[in-house]
Amino acid sequence: MAMERGGERGRPEASGAPARRASDRGRYGRLNRDRVLASALELVDREGLSALSMRRLGGELGVEAMALYRYAPSKDALLDGLVEALHLELEQRLAAEAGTTEWRAELHRIARATYDVCLAHPRAVPLLTTRMLAVPLARRPLAVLKDHERVLALLREGGLDEARCTAAFRAFTAWLLGYVSVELREMVDNPEEPDPAFRLGLHRMPPHELPRLREAAPALAERGGPDGLAAGLDALLDRFTS
Repeated sequence: MAMERGGERGRPEASGAPARRASDRGRYGRLNRDRVLASALELVDREGLSALSMRRLGGELGVEAMALYRYAPSKDALLDGLVEALHLELEQRLAAEAGTTEWRAELHRIARATYDVCLAHPRAVPLLTTRMLAVPLARRPLAVLKDHERVLALLREGGLDEARCTAAFRAFTAWLLGYVSVELREMVDNPEEPDPAFRLGLHRMPPHELPRLREAAPALAERGGPDGLAAGLDALLDRFTS
């Protein structure tokens, strides 16, 4: 996502005159980082990533945009904060239910909880891949690194050596994020159309060039759900443990 111009690029430049400190007391009292990130996530959930800006978020919280820079010094930092917020919600979901001592079952539990978080915040899900493309490993939020550590530890607990553990970690991450992305991709061309074929826009797809895709489109429009996620994860783990 492109950075916004002017003040949205980062902390405002200092001038010769003393800078006025923007108040961080909003309509719900004084801000903190958790409240800023929660409001940012609510805004994205409601209107999408394109709606997120420091100015718009400040309006949501009842403060000037400048007041937010002490909690997120740039637009990129705010986006990274949203990734952190998603992973913190993942940790909360995992902590709220009883875990298991069996490593494979625990990986399934992590995958399902991640799936649930992503479906709860579909408009923020692209950040799970785009920000990881832009942010080096050591600079990722601690909650993200803890998730990496958790999965790696379980794979080692399952008896995988270092090489297989690394390969399985990559495969686990790719399958999980890929599956969620496929689940959330847009398929409906016209939501108001009751006829399934026109609802999917099959009339826009040349039948002689795309016969198999037209045939599969209704099934592809259905979500695979948690069962599909689990089946793929089992096949992946079988590959590394057999």
